[in-house]
Amino acid sequence: MPDSSITKKALADALKRLMAEKPLQKISVGDICERCNMNRKSFYYHFRDKYDLVNWVFYTEFAAQFIGDEAVSPEAFLEKICTYFHRNRAFYVSALEQEGQNSFSDYFADVMRPLLALHFSDVVDEDDARDFFITFYTDALLSALKRWLREGTMPPERFVSLVRRATARKPL
Repeated sequence: MPDSSITKKALADALKRLMAEKPLQKISVGDICERCNMNRKSFYYHFRDKYDLVNWVFYTEFAAQFIGDEAVSPEAFLEKICTYFHRNRAFYVSALEQEGQNSFSDYFADVMRPLLALHFSDVVDEDDARDFFITFYTDALLSALKRWLREGTMPPERFVSLVRRATARKPL
């Protein structure tokens, strides 16, 4: 593993441990650096801010494996998302609570739009309302994920089943 990857991984691990203890908004770059015995200069060499680090964690641990992969069924794709988020629940509950500029919610939506368009093509037709439907389902999934993760009572398989039923196309 190149040095850059080792440093990024150490910073990510430190952030994850901190987010298990307190909300993202109460964590500073200094806290992250202190946790992994690095200086702020090293942090800023790799990341713009702590939100950039959160986005890197999501991209490297999850999103990168799906980009360009059309072979995964919509159900399997959705189940992988939910299983991953459930397994990393403390991290993502905290990350998704942060609103405003550089928020993980915005980054998540930006990454998920093309993936949802690809994996839910049966719901998102190639018509003049395509962009509307992609945005609608991205926003709906994001909102549902936030609530589901905060409540923490439903297993991923059940959540996926309910989301899939909600996105099933039925004539009006």
